[in-house]
Amino acid sequence: MTGRVFFGQTVVEAGQSPSQGGLPFFYLATENRSSTSKIHPQAAASGDGYDLLSLVSLAPVLVAFLVLLLRAFLAIPYRPRGLRRFATEQVDDRKTLTDGEVTKARPNLPNALLALAVFGSITQVLAIVLGAQDLTPVSRVVAWAVTVLLLVIDRPRTAPVSILVISSGLFLSQLTLFYYDNHALSFTDLLRGCEILAALLSISFILCMPLRAPDLPIDGISPTFEKPDHRLRSPEDNLTLWQFMSVSWMSPLISVGSKRQLNSEDVWKLGFEFQHRLLHERFRELSGSVVRRLLAANGVDLLILLGLGTVEAISKLAAPIILQQLLRAMEDGSAPRSKAVTFALLSLVARLVACQSSVFSLWFSRRSYERSRGEMITMLYEKTLSRRIIGELAVSDKSTPNGDHLSDAVPGSAMPLKVSEVRPKKGHGPIRAIGRFLNFKFWPSPANKQPQQPASIGKIYNLMRNDVYEVAQRFWEFPSVVRVLLSLVLSVVLVWKLIGWPCLFGVLTVAVAQSINAIVTRVLLRYERKRRVATDQKLKKTTQYVSAIRHLRWYGWQDVWLEQIMQARQQELRLSIVTGLLRALINFFNYLASDMFPVAAFYAYTILAGKPLRIDIAFPALQLFNMLENSLQAIPQLITVLLNAKIAVDRIEDFMGEPDKDDTMERSHFGGRQEIKLQNASFKWPGTSHQVLENLSLEFPVGLTVVCGKVAAGKTALLQALLGELEWQSGHVTLPTNSVGYCAQMPWLQSMNIRENILFTSPYEEGRYRKVLEACALIPDLAAFKDGDLTNIGEHGTGLSGGQKARVALARAVYSPAKILFLDDPLSALDHQTAETIVHKCLCGPLTEARTVVLVTHRTTLCKHLAKQVVEVSEGRARVLDPDAVPVMELSKAVSSDSTDTVKQDPHGEDEEAEKPGEFMEDEKRAHGGVKAAVYWEYVKAGKLRWWAVFIAIVALHRLIGVGETWFLKAWGEAYDVPQERAASGLFDDLPSPEVNVRPWLLGFSLLAITQAAVWGIWQCLMIVITYTAGRRMFMSVMRRVSHATFRFYDVTPVGRLMNRLTSDIGTVDGDITSQFVHVSYLVIAWISSVVIIASVTPVFLLFSLSLTALFVLIFRRFLPTSQSLRRLEMVSLSPLMSNFGALLDGLATVRAFRAQSSFQDRLIAVTDAFQGMDHFYWSLQAWLMYRFDALSATSTFLLTLLALYTGVSPGLTAFVLIAASNFVSHTHQLCKSYGQLQMDFVSVERVVELLRLEQEPPGPVDPPAWWPSSNGDIVFQDVTIRYAPHLEPSLSNISLRIPAGSTTALLGRTGSGKSTLALSLLAI
Repeated sequence: MTGRVFFGQTVVEAGQSPSQGGLPFFYLATENRSSTSKIHPQAAASGDGYDLLSLVSLAPVLVAFLVLLLRAFLAIPYRPRGLRRFATEQVDDRKTLTDGEVTKARPNLPNALLALAVFGSITQVLAIVLGAQDLTPVSRVVAWAVTVLLLVIDRPRTAPVSILVISSGLFLSQLTLFYYDNHALSFTDLLRGCEILAALLSISFILCMPLRAPDLPIDGISPTFEKPDHRLRSPEDNLTLWQFMSVSWMSPLISVGSKRQLNSEDVWKLGFEFQHRLLHERFRELSGSVVRRLLAANGVDLLILLGLGTVEAISKLAAPIILQQLLRAMEDGSAPRSKAVTFALLSLVARLVACQSSVFSLWFSRRSYERSRGEMITMLYEKTLSRRIIGELAVSDKSTPNGDHLSDAVPGSAMPLKVSEVRPKKGHGPIRAIGRFLNFKFWPSPANKQPQQPASIGKIYNLMRNDVYEVAQRFWEFPSVVRVLLSLVLSVVLVWKLIGWPCLFGVLTVAVAQSINAIVTRVLLRYERKRRVATDQKLKKTTQYVSAIRHLRWYGWQDVWLEQIMQARQQELRLSIVTGLLRALINFFNYLASDMFPVAAFYAYTILAGKPLRIDIAFPALQLFNMLENSLQAIPQLITVLLNAKIAVDRIEDFMGEPDKDDTMERSHFGGRQEIKLQNASFKWPGTSHQVLENLSLEFPVGLTVVCGKVAAGKTALLQALLGELEWQSGHVTLPTNSVGYCAQMPWLQSMNIRENILFTSPYEEGRYRKVLEACALIPDLAAFKDGDLTNIGEHGTGLSGGQKARVALARAVYSPAKILFLDDPLSALDHQTAETIVHKCLCGPLTEARTVVLVTHRTTLCKHLAKQVVEVSEGRARVLDPDAVPVMELSKAVSSDSTDTVKQDPHGEDEEAEKPGEFMEDEKRAHGGVKAAVYWEYVKAGKLRWWAVFIAIVALHRLIGVGETWFLKAWGEAYDVPQERAASGLFDDLPSPEVNVRPWLLGFSLLAITQAAVWGIWQCLMIVITYTAGRRMFMSVMRRVSHATFRFYDVTPVGRLMNRLTSDIGTVDGDITSQFVHVSYLVIAWISSVVIIASVTPVFLLFSLSLTALFVLIFRRFLPTSQSLRRLEMVSLSPLMSNFGALLDGLATVRAFRAQSSFQDRLIAVTDAFQGMDHFYWSLQAWLMYRFDALSATSTFLLTLLALYTGVSPGLTAFVLIAASNFVSHTHQLCKSYGQLQMDFVSVERVVELLRLEQEPPGPVDPPAWWPSSNGDIVFQDVTIRYAPHLEPSLSNISLRIPAGSTTALLGRTGSGKSTLALSLLAI
């Protein structure tokens, strides 16, 4: 055989084996046309690009074949649960929707599609009959026939995506081949044009068809382009295919957000498939482990993402192949320019396909992410509702019979910490700290493993806020897993095809790096577990501190507790640095291996194989190397995050495996009547071995039963046992099945108004409600409130006095329909007259008639003569007493007539104090507009300027080396063209020609690669230093500001809101925000360098690039305001979610006693809907931006390629400029996206900075001497007026009194009269 044979893109001389020049890709052709198989004559004649264009011609039939395979799979009658549709709106779900208008079907569109498909088939049959020169029409007839078959079978009323895919393949392939053919027009070309028109019309019709089934009603769904309304569901539920593909349905929200700050009323409700009521119900029906249930619920999405990830990976990997064909077409002076333009057009098509696939991938991955996150949040909350209440110190068995822990429950009992233990000494910066951390043992001893502890409130917060995210994030990143693995395989295949066996040397460098990383990863996982435990401890201490901050401030203990928190924080940061360094080590080996990959491969290619490294090999290889490097770098990261997710799943599984409330009694011994009996029953606190109640034999009749006993005798434990909260050890127990009206010893109230607290889960009945208010002596208090019973009382009833809290909690129990009331000492905080009134009107009045009332009290003289039974509890045992023999448990009351008259005649203090609650719970403030420069500056200062200066220099150096490496490769490739006389390449003139000696070129390339890897390693270490420094300083400053804030701040700020900032926002500061900041800095430097490179080649490129930048910025400016509003709304809506968890943990016994679990679960679902809604529409907005940016990037790269083709630039310089231009477009694109993400992340920093500006409690002008207080110093009030905030009315007015030194003074007055206010004033609060 003579001539040349083309193996794909590789030219093999006659007599040479294919293995010497590379492997065949698709087809084989020779320069002798007579021996060429008839696929496409132009491709066969050209040789180059033959296999690629052949693939283009066969694309429609391949797509049709894949569609038929998918249809066959969907036709299988049985599929695993994970591959069935989950929580998707069906026609049967119409009962859950409002009957009304349905989607208007368009019956003519299916007929039109069928007609077009038949017409397209006829055109290709005619082409065959008229004697086409190739077999392409046969394959196209098959594709059209499949289209006709599907249309006849389905008669689609919704957009048929499979038909769209086939029609798009027909249109694009025919258009590409039509442009590539460079000959006079013929009748066959006319048929081809008719087919193109038919395919285009089919695509247009399908894009206009709805996605929603016409049988489903559309009431309650927002029209697509009308102003958003929070009462309507998202337009996503009723879109056409084009509106879904282009994300144009977000336009109304963008229009509102560009004009003003968005509010929650401006945002739609979630779509049907995202609402958590249905998701929670369906998720509960699944069985198995958490992972198995999540896979069953989201399996369909993962399957869709698998397909989308495959399409996206193939589209992106087509770029280097097309680039190689483009460069060869430019080098071939005899080839027409249309040939190169065709490959540019194919590149545009590939990038547009990748663009659309990315948008679809984002939507489906977000759906699986949001669903899985919501399912886990509602699952954790439901578990919290049912889990056994185990005290955090219960395992120590150091508890009293009454449940009062004796270990370190008293804040002051902890040993004070020295400031030096928390704050590094002067000169001990992050570098020295890292050195100390490296002294940690790399293999922690298994003996140090702590026994499994019940989840504390800190751990539950951490599970909800971090571990749930860690698991759900893997569903979101599933497409990247597919893309990485597929890109890895295809990249290796294409690299092998391009340079052959020398690529194995590059793979060897990666294998060595991954072997090292496998060892480091094991160590990383051990320390990651320890870090999470340290975070749990920090959150537990922070939660306890924030919840008790008022009391700690009263006693002056805040500094001691603050130092404990800072010690826990320091331990968390120490472990964070260890894990950060281990991650940096893994990334460094990956980066070094990826840099050495081309060095090793080019060494084998040039030295061992003896082949020249020309432009058409070097630059496509470099692109493939970059793709391969990215895949190889991503794999260890994917493995690490998957293992981290495994840790998170294990923690969630541990929590889900904690024992539930002891239901053994309920299953075995529950009676159906209003009956309570204990026979030789013994109980213990959950998590302990010591019995707290022993051998109880009691029966509680209908009527009032008084339980008395000494402090810590076990009275509260008895009520907890009757509620089923204690572990039943022995004996027989009979308890009622219905709800119980429970009033806890420490009243648990919600951050609602008084009426909502009293009603709880019961419906409002005017008459009964008024009777309860009167019986609980609340009418005088409500009359004094500005808003009456609609007054918001603040978190934990902050706006009420102790007696008012007790009476509201009592009213809640009495108002409930429960036939049994358990009242734990509600009289202790009441004055004598009010207590007496409540005993007679409430406990023994008509409201408790025919109800079993168990009252724990020390004030037995008020009620013993009215009780049917009196029970005394002593040291965990109980006995029934004769009412006449009941000991006097209360203090004697000596209420003088003067004091009584004062309370009756002057209720002014009570009235004024009572006005305070109406002002509680301010709405959480949100900043407007973009994140201010001052916020960025605060973060930069927290990381220290010197570290930032060094870091910027390192980033600039890294970018400079990267540009130099690309230019070096260009010079290397061009040097083969002039072996004897070197071209003027500037820096590399002194190097010999690679035809003579290639080793200096390899050495230079190796040095550049190693230097770049070393600089990158320094970069990673600097990021760790900045993150550590900024995180430590900002957290310390925030906690100090919170610790000394005004008491008004604690009054108006719920604990959940503050914990949201101290967990979520601080977590963002500790997390990837530094890397995001770094990434933006790097992109700025890369963008500037790309502009300089382009400008150095031709001003036309520069002018076009600047115009393109302006277009990117215009789109971005339209996107940014709405995204910022949605991000802030998301962070604000997270606070109620955290508050719900916190409130539930505080009042779990009360909730379960009232059997109100379902109501609280419904409330959490509503809050989760609100939070996830903001997150959902924020990322939908990101999809809107992504679609426009990616489409613009693809079009821009195409136009830049045309500029290079029509300006006569050399092939080598064209390759260099195209890569620079591609980098420019990519960097502009990424810079806008990354800056937007940075703005979103810095919303968290903004919220942290707001805490740094909290108003502080003034320390006072008097600095008392060391001998103060003395034994002869009286406390004197002279005409004092006291108010809780400057804008509130006085709570106490014109107070004048003297408290003699050394005396014991009693403050008397009716509940709510201002006694606590006066006492707090002595603490200067």
